[in-house]
Amino acid sequence: MDTVSDWEPSGNLVDSYLRRCPARDILAVLADKWVLLVLGTLRNEGGPIRFNELRRRLDGITQKVLTRTLRDLERDGLVRRTVYPTVPPRVEYALTDMGGDLGRITHAMGQWALQHAEEITAARTEFDERAAREPEPIRP
Repeated sequence: MDTVSDWEPSGNLVDSYLRRCPARDILAVLADKWVLLVLGTLRNEGGPIRFNELRRRLDGITQKVLTRTLRDLERDGLVRRTVYPTVPPRVEYALTDMGGDLGRITHAMGQWALQHAEEITAARTEFDERAAREPEPIRP
């Protein structure tokens, strides 16, 4: 049975697994770890934050990657960039309403990751140990 989310505003059925579905591009953006971390940091801040403060809070991100990530999020309407006419110019970033709405979803994903981190780490260790062992001979 079709659901409301299966339909475009035009009334055409959409399958997000198909290449032509616009949701795939958006999902590809959201699959980026830095996108999730930038959105989470902006959500936790609760208001505008300057570029360098954002970069300090995101351990391991480069200036280039943060700049690209913020531009992509601004282009998608998830982040608002405000430039103040000072010398030097002051630039701040904040979530838009749509970005805040998405932030609730990404926050839930982060909580899930924290809740299951030990289980996932144990599963990875077990898998790696199994893969490192010599294959056992097949017995008749």
